[in-house]
Amino acid sequence: QVRLEESGGDLVQPGGSLRLSCVLSGSGFSSDRMGWFRNVPGNERELVGFISSTGKVLYIDSVKGRFTISSDDSKSTLYLQMDNLKPEDTGVYYCNKARGEAFPWGPGTQVTVSS
Repeated sequence: QVRLEESGGDLVQPGGSLRLSCVLSGSGFSSDRMGWFRNVPGNERELVGFISSTGKVLYIDSVKGRFTISSDDSKSTLYLQMDNLKPEDTGVYYCNKARGEAFPWGPGTQVTVSS
């Protein structure tokens, strides 16, 4: 059974930074098409960015220049560096495949940007 576990969420002030981690266990890790999602209060889950099949990282416009996705296949880990955080970034963050069949969802990690 594949398991995803996110960590690194915290309470931060606007303009602050966080780095989230996602560890995949139970199977060999590949960063291909892996991405980060979030559930923002009042909105449905949205994809914020993912690693394409060519290795290029794609982001939605609202996080471009502020969020950076990277991976370490040897550690079976996906990262999300978040800078210049805004209150609208508040939500529960998840990792998963952004295309094709998704893995079972992990517990997510809470990011709260105070205002």
